Amino acid sequence: MTQHTEPDTGTPHPGPHPEGEGDSARDTRDTPTRQVPGVPVGPSGKEPEVDQEAHEALQVKVAMKMVGSAMVFVGFIQVFMSASTGAEISIFPMILYFSGLALWAHSSVTIPTIRYLVIIFSVICALGFYELGEVLPWHKTAVYWGTVAMVVYFMFQNPLKPSRRV
Repeated sequence: MTQHTEPDTGTPHPGPHPEGEGDSARDTRDTPTRQVPGVPVGPSGKEPEVDQEAHEALQVKVAMKMVGSAMVFVGFIQVFMSASTGAEISIFPMILYFSGLALWAHSSVTIPTIRYLVIIFSVICALGFYELGEVLPWHKTAVYWGTVAMVVYFMFQNPLKPSRRV
């Protein structure tokens, strides 16, 4: 019986060399001799490691984007209907609109300076409407045209493509 070293560990191992020096006609390196419970038999599948924290953060970001967009939409519809019919509205649609805008900006805007400026502006507007306690006609007009400008800006903004490094 000859002694050889295992290629993976470098430790001496008694027995025939797996390169075919023994009596066995087939290569036994890839086939397990016995199955261990919980360990799959066969070639190991090299699946990429998924960072669990990054995956969860992405899910929270998507949920914030959806909730923020829904709040902006519901608040804007009430402001739009009130502006077009001349009816009065309470402060709730405005608070809903600006709270949704803050959530949406936190999850969607990638440039930190713009993101936090939009969040600060939204919080100040929501607190201002809460303190004032009423919505004047020019408030509704400003929210309407501000929303139109924001939608146009983000609709026609070209996505940034990552630079290719060679």
